[in-house]
Amino acid sequence: MGVKGLQSFVERCCPEACMTVNLSEMARQHVAKNQQSCTSTANVTSPTLVVDGMSCLRHWYSCMNWVCGGQWMQYMDVLKNWVEAFTFAGIKLVFFFDGVVEEQKRPEWVKRRHGVNRDIVKIFNHIKEHGEQPGKQLSCLPSALASFTPFALRSLGQEVFCSVREADYEIASYACQHGSIGILGQDTDFIIYDSAPYLSVAKLRINSLTTVMYDRERLCRNIGLTVTQLPLLACLLGNDVVSEEHMQHIRSNAVAAYRRTNPAPYSGPPQGEVVLAVAQFVSSLYASAEEDTGLVPHSLNVTSSQRELLKKGICSYLLPGHKNYELVDISVPPSAFEKYVSPEILKACREKHVAAEGFMVYSVVCAGVTECSNSLEDVMDEELLPQALVYKSCRQRIYGLLLLLGKDGSTVDVPAIREWFVFPGNPLKEADTVHPVPINIPCSQPSLDLLWFSSGPEVSALCLAAFLTIFDCLDYSDLHGQIGESLLAALCLVTYIVLQVETLCEEDVDAFLSQTVCLRLKSPLELQQIELPLLSSRAVQLGSLYVRGLSHLLGANNASGCPLPSAALMPWHSFDGRLFHSKYLLAHSGVEKSELLESDMSCLSQFVQLKEKLLETCRKRGRVLLSRPRVTQKNLHPPPGVRYRGTHSVSLTLRFPSKS
Repeated sequence: MGVKGLQSFVERCCPEACMTVNLSEMARQHVAKNQQSCTSTANVTSPTLVVDGMSCLRHWYSCMNWVCGGQWMQYMDVLKNWVEAFTFAGIKLVFFFDGVVEEQKRPEWVKRRHGVNRDIVKIFNHIKEHGEQPGKQLSCLPSALASFTPFALRSLGQEVFCSVREADYEIASYACQHGSIGILGQDTDFIIYDSAPYLSVAKLRINSLTTVMYDRERLCRNIGLTVTQLPLLACLLGNDVVSEEHMQHIRSNAVAAYRRTNPAPYSGPPQGEVVLAVAQFVSSLYASAEEDTGLVPHSLNVTSSQRELLKKGICSYLLPGHKNYELVDISVPPSAFEKYVSPEILKACREKHVAAEGFMVYSVVCAGVTECSNSLEDVMDEELLPQALVYKSCRQRIYGLLLLLGKDGSTVDVPAIREWFVFPGNPLKEADTVHPVPINIPCSQPSLDLLWFSSGPEVSALCLAAFLTIFDCLDYSDLHGQIGESLLAALCLVTYIVLQVETLCEEDVDAFLSQTVCLRLKSPLELQQIELPLLSSRAVQLGSLYVRGLSHLLGANNASGCPLPSAALMPWHSFDGRLFHSKYLLAHSGVEKSELLESDMSCLSQFVQLKEKLLETCRKRGRVLLSRPRVTQKNLHPPPGVRYRGTHSVSLTLRFPSKS
C-alpha cells in the first residue's frame, strides 16, 4: 500500500517530518481560525477529519479472537467508543471505503492476495498442530470485515462514503476541497497528494487523541524536492500503479550516480539510500529542463510504454484545482449493463453505492465486475468447498435478478459478469466469467423497477419472494413475521449451505442454529469470556464460510428491493465466532440438546422450530442430513515457549461465564 519504502524512510531517516500532534488541539485551532475569518458563528464549520476506513480496519479490530469468524458485538463496542472519543473533542468524522479495484491496480491486488494466501496456509498449519490461534505476527482480519464496517459506522450516525474510483484519490480530493484538518490512515500516498495533513492511525492513541503527522513540506526540504515533484518520485520508487519492477533500472542508475556524487559511505537503512538517490535524480531532471516538461520530463530516458505508465501514475495524484489537473481522465465509463436496466436503476445503484448502502449491486450493474478478498480456508481440506464456489449459484441468481428480471428470455446477447474471487487453487491470472441465472418468482415476473421503487403489501411480498428464491428457500415465506428477521435470514443461510455442501452434517447444523438462537442471551463481555479448550480447523473454515454468507444475504437483499432491514443481516446481530466455535465443539462431542441450548427453554423451542423447517426443506430436495460427529484433535503440540498442563490429549469441557 502506498509508495514502496517511503514510510520507513520518513520515520527512520527524516524524523523532522514526523511531528506528534494532538487532534483535539488541532480542532480547537481550526475553530478559532474560522471564527476570526467568519462574520457569523453560523458560518463556522466543524473541524472535519477524513478517515481512510480500509487503513483503519486492523486498528479497529482489536478483539482478542479473530480466527473463529469475528467477535462482532465486541467490535461494535470498539467502533462506538472510538467514534465517541472524536465526537467528544468536537471533531466530525467522514469515512471512505474502497468501492472498486481499478483495473490498472489489479496486478498489485492479485499479488497481495497471493501473499495473504501463503499466510493463511501457515495459520491453518498452526491451528492443526497446536489447537490454538497464532500470535499477532500471523494474524488475519475476519472475513467480510471491510464489507460490514461501513454499515456499522452508518448505524452509529457517521457519514460514510464508498468510492467509485480509487479510494485514496477520493479521500485526498474530499479533504482538500472541504478544508479538513487531516487525513487519518496508514498509506504513504497521502504524503504525495497535495492535500490535508497525513495523520497516522497506527500511531494514534485514542485516549489522548495524539498521533504522528507526516509533514510533506519538511520531507520535501529534507530530500530537495518540491511538493509538485513528489508524484514522479512516488512512481519511480514504485506504487500501486507503477510497480517496483518497471522502474528498477532507473533506481539502480540513480543509486550509482548518488554514490558517485556522495563519496562518503551511506550508513543508514538501505531503502533510505534508494529514496535519497531517486530524489536527487528527480531534482536533476527538473533542474536541467529548459522548457515546459509536462507530466514526465523529456530528459527522462524511458520507453514510450514506460512514459505512458508514468503519466498514469502521476495523474493518479493530481487533484481538482491543481496544476495539470486538466490532463486527468475524469470521464465516467459507461455502465457495463446499461441496456439491461432502466436509467432510474442505474442512478439508484450509484447513489446507494456512494452512500455505502448498496453492497454488490453497483459492482454488478455498473462495473460488471465483482471481487472478494481472502477468506480463512484450508487448502488441505478437500471436504469443504471454498466459499466462492459454495455461493456461486446464489450470486448467479442475484445477477439474474438484477439483469434478467422481466425479460422474455429471448435475448441473444446474454450478459456475463467477471468475478475475481480468491480461493485455494485459483491462480487469479484472469477473471472468471459467470453468467446470470434467471429466477422464477411464482405467479409473477415483475420488473426490477417495481421491486425497487414501488410500495404496498403486494410489492413487499414480491420482494420477499425474490429474496427467498435466491437461496432456494421460498417455503420459508410463511415464517416472515412469525420469527425475528435475523433468525429468518440465518435459517435461509444455513439451509442454503446445507443444500450446497454435501459434507455438512447434522452436528454442523446444530452448531450453526444453536449459535444463532443463543446469541441474544449474551453480552459482549460474556462472549469474550467463553473459554475454548482447543480450536478446530474445520470450525474455523465454517465460521468464515458463514460470515461470507451473511454478505451474500446482504447483496441478495439489496437486489430484491430490501424486503428485510439491513440491520437484520449484520453479524453483530446474528453471529459470534467464539460462540459458534464453542457450539461446534459441543455438538460434535454429542451433548444433549438442552446443554447445547444452555438449558434455556425459549432457545430450545426456537432451535427445534428452525431445525424442523430446515429438515423439511432438505427432505423435499432429496438432501439426507447425516450425523457425523468429528473426532476431537489429539496430540496437539504446544508452540515454542508454551506448556499445556497435563497431557496433550485435550478435554472438551467448555466454560461459559456464569449469569449474575
